[in-house]
Amino acid sequence: MAQKVLIVDDTAFMRMTLKNVIEKSGYEVIGEAGDGEDAVSQYKELQPDLVTMDITMPKMDGITAIKEIKQSHPDAKIIVCSAMGQKPMVIEALNAGAKDFLVKPFDAERVIEALKKAEA
Repeated sequence: MAQKVLIVDDTAFMRMTLKNVIEKSGYEVIGEAGDGEDAVSQYKELQPDLVTMDITMPKMDGITAIKEIKQSHPDAKIIVCSAMGQKPMVIEALNAGAKDFLVKPFDAERVIEALKKAEA
């Protein structure tokens, strides 16, 4: 059975790009969120196997969303996504419980590698 993925990014184009790569690799995208608040509520509702989480978003940033999800679901598998130059935020996200990170713009092979690593 395909792993279920929740994609979180405030940019529709990034969500679409990630969705195409993820679905072509045999994963099932079961939800998309445009901000951290939506991500937390969708995680509770959908219980995905994996999450890709943008850091910089309106309402609630990705680091806060990771902390909230991990608080109620310590086994959550989250991959953080960030633009170049956000190294301190990536480190903070990893410390908050993210399993791996992806740098935008996305490299399809690296996306799949991160998903497989997070599953393990």
